[in-house]
Amino acid sequence: MAQKIKLSTIAESLGISTATVSLALRDSPLVAVTTREKIKDQARALGYIYNRRAASLRTSRSGIIGVVVHDIMNPFYGEILKAIESELDRSRHTFILSNHYDSVEKQRTFVETLLQLGGDGIIMSPAIGTPAEDFDLAEENGMPAILVARSMEGLDLPTFRGDDSYGISLATNHLISLGHRTIAMIGGTDQTSTGRDRYQGYVNALRKAGIEVDPDLRIPGARSKQGGFEAAVHLLSLPQKPTAAVCWNDLVAIGLMNGISRAGLVPGKDISVTGYDDLEEAAIATPALTTVWNGQAEVGRLAARALLDRLAGSHEPDGIHLIKPEMRIRQSTSPYQARQ
Repeated sequence: MAQKIKLSTIAESLGISTATVSLALRDSPLVAVTTREKIKDQARALGYIYNRRAASLRTSRSGIIGVVVHDIMNPFYGEILKAIESELDRSRHTFILSNHYDSVEKQRTFVETLLQLGGDGIIMSPAIGTPAEDFDLAEENGMPAILVARSMEGLDLPTFRGDDSYGISLATNHLISLGHRTIAMIGGTDQTSTGRDRYQGYVNALRKAGIEVDPDLRIPGARSKQGGFEAAVHLLSLPQKPTAAVCWNDLVAIGLMNGISRAGLVPGKDISVTGYDDLEEAAIATPALTTVWNGQAEVGRLAARALLDRLAGSHEPDGIHLIKPEMRIRQSTSPYQARQ
């Protein structure tokens, strides 16, 4: 077998450092364009294969896209990822997936690893507390970034997500139209744009209807079924018993309904419950969950398309691109009935 060509072989033949060769083959802007091309030409001449693909030396593309989200166990992200994969398949790209679980360090390690692998771009639902410098790391090394689900203040990257404030206002207004006035909001966090926007949508809807906003009716934190189940105990112990609840997402809503049932009450009759996202599970829950469609498949498709367009030389406008949510009314909500 022919001897494997090393970076040091290319470096010695050109009289430059191995580090410079490595940076050039990764298209780092730290190396001048003319020098990069000279190094790539020499690498081809010597038979060096970069990133396991000789073609990458000609195209400067690996065909690899990085995708990093909060938690793949959440079906919300699963639907986004399915749409991303479908769009990338059309252009023969593949993606590497990472969960950051809101760990900035874990997310940063993934970005650095993706850069080392010669990734073409990255789609991110950024971890809480992500500094702008972490996005700069990708962009400045020729790896464009697109955001999904969450936006970052002070960062003007293309961002695709649902209109969370409007979506939650739809759910809250639906409950108000049914006669409910004591409406709790379950789950979420002010640490994310999603959490802030959804709470603001809830507040705006109450105020528009002339209903006083009671901070005791907000039960933050829950983002899972278990969280929703545990929140039911808090909800049912409130001095002013809510007759309805707007939930952070469908998982929280389903968990809350299970907790309400465990307490001997009937969700949808004794307490109306709305979810958010319109996951597949929402329609087959018991009772079938009234929720808000959040367009996650469209978010994934548009984000992947925007990234591919950037790689092809066009430029999706920066800033936030919102998908307009829609109500899905089912059995978990009903008109207010005064308690006996």
